[in-house]
Amino acid sequence: MKKSVLITGSGSGIGKSIAAKLAQDGFNIVAHYNRNKAGAEETLKIAEKSGSQGRLLHFDVTDHDVCKEKLINDITANGAYYGVVCNAGIAIDQPFPAMKSDDWDRVIRTNLDGFYNVLNPLTMPMVQARQGGRIVTIASVSGIMGNRGQVNYSAAKAGIIGATKALALELAKRKITVNCVAPGLIETSMVTIEDPTMKEIVKMIPMKRAGKPEEVAGLVSYLFSDAAAYVTRQVISINGGLI
Repeated sequence: MKKSVLITGSGSGIGKSIAAKLAQDGFNIVAHYNRNKAGAEETLKIAEKSGSQGRLLHFDVTDHDVCKEKLINDITANGAYYGVVCNAGIAIDQPFPAMKSDDWDRVIRTNLDGFYNVLNPLTMPMVQARQGGRIVTIASVSGIMGNRGQVNYSAAKAGIIGATKALALELAKRKITVNCVAPGLIETSMVTIEDPTMKEIVKMIPMKRAGKPEEVAGLVSYLFSDAAAYVTRQVISINGGLI
């Protein structure tokens, strides 16, 4: 029987590529979305071409009560997940002195509170299933080194890194690995490589290019593999040598 993996924010970009790759690896994909239903449906179709018998799951990661209800209902009906990829997130960039409180709150609630809201209801079912498991969080180079105009985003992603490391300690003896992938500049719909600001960032990258979502997906695929069973509590950067 195939194992199920929940991927939040699976409707586009990195999340979509991760879902496609894990489906190729033999997992059933639970494709989460909030607003991008069409994108999540496309992701599921791609996964199904690889033999995945997945499903869609809709909720807002900032809403604790709704997250808990939707997730508990899903695992009651279909069983505990083997793995979770916490990918859903947003960025609202602004110099800190001009940053509105709402922009701070939205980024923290989506990126950092989403960690708790998604993983808290799922942890004990994964433990009780006694099948081990994989949890991968998606942070950012911004959470490691900080980034101009991203004080809110850097704070949220740094928080995810700390939370990931702590959760890894709690779940290690249960054979559930918990790791963090920290991408640098990746080509997605959120990034316009031809933008002058992006061109300047590319100049700072030793490999002189942005990464591809498929490259991030490849790293997540490794962390879900049997070969990575002894890898936990790690923050793995994928940034072309930027740091």
